[in-house]
Amino acid sequence: MPKLLGIRREDKNMWERRVPLIPEHVKQLKDTNEIQTVLQPFERRAIGVDEFEQAGADYNEDLSECPVIIAVKEIPIDLLMHGKTYMFFSHTVKGQDYNMPLLQKLLDEKCTLIDYERIADDKGKRLVFFGRFAGVAGMIDALHGYGKRLKYLGYDNLFEQVKPAYEYNDIEDAKKHIKSIGEQISEAGLPNEAAPHVFGFTGYGNVSRGAQEIFDLLPHVEITPDELPEYSSTDNTKLVKVVFKEVHMVEPKSDSDQFDLQDYFKNADKYKSIFEKHIPYLSMVINCIYWDEHSPRFMTKDYFKSADERKLEVICDISCDINGAVEFTSHATDSDNPAYVFDPKTDSYTDGFEGNGIVVIAVDNLPTELPKDASQEFSNNLVKFIPGIIDADTSLSFAEVDYPPEIKRAVIVYKGELTPDYKYLQEFL
Repeated sequence: MPKLLGIRREDKNMWERRVPLIPEHVKQLKDTNEIQTVLQPFERRAIGVDEFEQAGADYNEDLSECPVIIAVKEIPIDLLMHGKTYMFFSHTVKGQDYNMPLLQKLLDEKCTLIDYERIADDKGKRLVFFGRFAGVAGMIDALHGYGKRLKYLGYDNLFEQVKPAYEYNDIEDAKKHIKSIGEQISEAGLPNEAAPHVFGFTGYGNVSRGAQEIFDLLPHVEITPDELPEYSSTDNTKLVKVVFKEVHMVEPKSDSDQFDLQDYFKNADKYKSIFEKHIPYLSMVINCIYWDEHSPRFMTKDYFKSADERKLEVICDISCDINGAVEFTSHATDSDNPAYVFDPKTDSYTDGFEGNGIVVIAVDNLPTELPKDASQEFSNNLVKFIPGIIDADTSLSFAEVDYPPEIKRAVIVYKGELTPDYKYLQEFL
């Protein structure tokens, strides 16, 4: 019996162009593991038909013969097939309301669900991710947005030259352009009236590192959060970079307790935010930090409503948790309409970069703005796990099935049943 792997088209939104496996790895799987890949036709896919066919892939609208089907984003509920093994970003592990019907349908159809987000080593380090590209694209969009906001405020500035990430050919094209803008900033500077231009990064994981990868192309100095209150330079030829770790953002609610990172990860509800003490010194926040409903909010409506003066003009919420770490991230945006302005005085929102308040950039599928580069790196990480998934004997119980351990930890549903590590999701269904 042939070993078949199906790759679905992406249905979630018009901007999605990524693919989880690239032609090079499709050929590798066929030549080395006798796995035949079947792709659904998808005209927006960033990698064309010819490249996949040259790699030995087939094209077919019907994937019903494929026992394992993979995609990037969630698959529409009515297109799920009975008894299949699916692998995609399901956005279910926090009990997200909007995807509980999807989870229920997978259970009802006796499917198996493997979630990329949960593929990790034995220390919990994620192994298959787009995080770097969310950071890279998000930072490009943030610089583009900062240029538009300064222009609205009456300041001509060199960031007006930065394009949205999706308008660049690839990462190298974007980097070359931004580096050239940085050279101009070193010579001509940015508006004195808004100096110092201070960019704060929350978090230090893959997303934050991707964002800093772009920012670091620009002339800058880096200071610590503790140095912010005393930083007085008005040098407009350099930006200022500040990276915030959890210790700079929260403290225990009890005065008798001390900050402990592992305790915060386990018991976030015992901590309160102290991030607001840093906000008066920041021009922009690039939010890259993990957040769930037990964590404190770091930027609240009440704080900005009561603030008489404000330096902060733009928040690029790459994490994009709705009403989460940034309470007034009210909804996600699309790449061609990436921002809205939140007015804390009236609790109202206006699309675009103009108006009273704070600009929020909240694009929730940033990696697809650089689809070829993102697909390449994702496929590099994923391909090694595919043979173990295809070859696993799924006639066995979950306890006995011989998935690679990294994959087994990522199985949320197995043949229509929540697996032991994910039984907690039952309460959300």
